[in-house]
Amino acid sequence: MKFKSSEAGGQGRGYRWRSTLVLVCVMLGALGLAARAVELQLIDHGFLARQGDERSMRVVKIAAHRGAITDRSGEPLAISTPVDSVWVNPQEINDNIDQLPKLAAALGEDPQQLARRVTSNLDREFLFLVRHLPPEQAARVKALGIPGVNLLREYRRYYPAGEVAAHVVGFTTVDDRGQEGLELGFDQPLNGEDGAKRVIQDLYGRYVENVESIRAPRPGHDLVTSIDLRIQYLAYRELKSAMQDYRARAGSVIVVDVDTGEVLAMVNQPSYNPNDREQLKPGLYRNRAVTDIFEPGSSIKPFIMAAGLASGQYRPDSVVDTSPGLLRVANKVFEDEHDLGVVDLATILAKSSNVGTAKVALSLKPEQIWNTLSALGLGQVTGSGYPGESAGMLSNYTHWRPIGIATLSHGYGLSVTPLQLAHAYATIGAGGIRRPITFERVTGPVPGERVLDPKVAHALVQLMEQVIAKGGTATRAALVGYRVSGKTGTAFKSIEGGYSTDKIMAVFAGLVPASHPKLATVVVIDEPSRDLREGGTLAQGGTVAAPVFANVMSGTLRLLDVPPDDLQNVPAATLVQVNESP
Repeated sequence: MKFKSSEAGGQGRGYRWRSTLVLVCVMLGALGLAARAVELQLIDHGFLARQGDERSMRVVKIAAHRGAITDRSGEPLAISTPVDSVWVNPQEINDNIDQLPKLAAALGEDPQQLARRVTSNLDREFLFLVRHLPPEQAARVKALGIPGVNLLREYRRYYPAGEVAAHVVGFTTVDDRGQEGLELGFDQPLNGEDGAKRVIQDLYGRYVENVESIRAPRPGHDLVTSIDLRIQYLAYRELKSAMQDYRARAGSVIVVDVDTGEVLAMVNQPSYNPNDREQLKPGLYRNRAVTDIFEPGSSIKPFIMAAGLASGQYRPDSVVDTSPGLLRVANKVFEDEHDLGVVDLATILAKSSNVGTAKVALSLKPEQIWNTLSALGLGQVTGSGYPGESAGMLSNYTHWRPIGIATLSHGYGLSVTPLQLAHAYATIGAGGIRRPITFERVTGPVPGERVLDPKVAHALVQLMEQVIAKGGTATRAALVGYRVSGKTGTAFKSIEGGYSTDKIMAVFAGLVPASHPKLATVVVIDEPSRDLREGGTLAQGGTVAAPVFANVMSGTLRLLDVPPDDLQNVPAATLVQVNESP
């Protein structure tokens, strides 16, 4: 019995020891939990609260509305419309990979390609799938309710005028940043500043509550341009028609307000639709009127006459002997189509005499010519601030030789942009006052710099009227009821080893009305084909570019209500008697 009692006592002591051990463990666990609770609630509370907020609270961007671009009358050229973009959290959507085929169908994407994009970006928490969805497509995506798939409100740029104003307005990137044209040149004021707000999200990334506004978005400023959309459409239509008629390589038309320096229209061909990003190729969206340089040919001859008049060696009625219709300078012979004999300056321009112009240029000091060309803005940017504008090329007169002066006198050996050429003619039309070119609408008088004597400028405008008169090279630039001044240019294009014999730049630059110029317009047609209407002869500025000028100006003068200044030469059958009631 003693043996049994001893055994039972040992079992009791073992039970008590185990009970005590368990109790101690429980007490230690309870103390540990209490200590951990104290640590979490008191010591680490701030840290954990921040971590919790980071997982449920987010700071999201509030996209700023980009400013609109309008023409001078308020017609929209570029506007921003709210759209939705689809983004995903790859880590989250990977847990719902079986939902990707539905998402791909809603987005119109290939399911396998979409799955590859998601699974190859599992280290990221944000991935755009599609930007700027149409509203109905965004609604279909939202209706799916797939965890990890979210919509982000953004703005997409639309261009109501399409390719008509594409080159002057430009376009933005998918992130609404200016990429070309005025969109780039005025990107900062147009863009505004994005805002920010703090929100609470649920498990699926959906916004549960707007907590606070951190920074209100600042919308961009609107840009009112100098462009008149009516004239822009007119110039676009006429240029495109000429391009088709002559199967030309490219072309440009620029219309400038002489009194303000405002660009009322600027079009190029070929053009593009800025609403279709698949068309955005450098060869199409380059603004040739501002960036491309070319040798202006005979359209520069009035500037040589201006230098002659400014020198005091010539008057408007001065004469030059062009016999026998050719002129040898060094080893180069310059010829006229006919021997014109002794002619005045107006005839030299009207017949575009190479000999007469070269003789005038060679009689002047090189510095006098350079001063006039430089004063008219050649070799300099126009001051427009347009992105990518070229300054052209005008070498310093100290490098000129007689052969170079003779060549330069009829438009070779220097380069200009169409915008520069229009600027120079606008300066002449303004009585010798050079105003900076602008693409913004201006009000009131615009100050400028006097670069030519007003008598010289006015005399030059009168001399250039003979170019459009009967017997001149630009009779097709004539307008019913208006006097026109201008000059044609037909420049053979430079090629490897010299100049082409059939590739030309056809140019016409003109001023209307000649009695008091209001508009300066330049038309440039690059590589027109031979004129089949003229028996297959080589196309020229007077046959290709001058008619475009006439068609654009006839409509523009009516749109702007510019009164006629040549009614005495209007056929009686075209006159309309207007009776005004008292």
